[in-house]
Amino acid sequence: MAQQNSETLVGAVVLAVAIGFLGYAISRAGAGESTRGGYELVARFDRVNGVSVGSDVRLSGVKIGAVSRIGLDPSTYLAKVTLNLDPKIKVPQDSVAKITSDGLLGGAYVGIEPGGSTDLLKTGGEIAQTQSPVDLLTLFSSAASSQSSSSAARPIEEDVNKGGPL
Repeated sequence: MAQQNSETLVGAVVLAVAIGFLGYAISRAGAGESTRGGYELVARFDRVNGVSVGSDVRLSGVKIGAVSRIGLDPSTYLAKVTLNLDPKIKVPQDSVAKITSDGLLGGAYVGIEPGGSTDLLKTGGEIAQTQSPVDLLTLFSSAASSQSSSSAARPIEEDVNKGGPL
């Protein structure tokens, strides 16, 4: 009987902890989003690798919004990214939007580099200057191929430097 009571008590504690975690998760869902009721800007990119709906939008490393929509512009074949920004943060018209990664394994986000214009983008405005993410796989493969081609040229360079025949 005592063993059954202790098992019931342990089960009740586990259930209470699970309900606590669930309540915490529900209360924190969207807690970091100060952009509800914010304004939207659009940016068009060649590629949006790693960015998805909900990805951060940062200015000087500080989160100022989130990606609210991603779609394809059928007339230009560019990825159209809609950004929902904090209404307190105004973005100059000559700003640049870049897709950047937190690191080699980190997630991607949209970084905004503010311009110097005194004219500000309004709701529905478009950030005209964008920079797509660097494709690391292509970068590594091109570095590897340039390394192998430069090592193949070394024996010829050594022969020329020694005064040998080509």
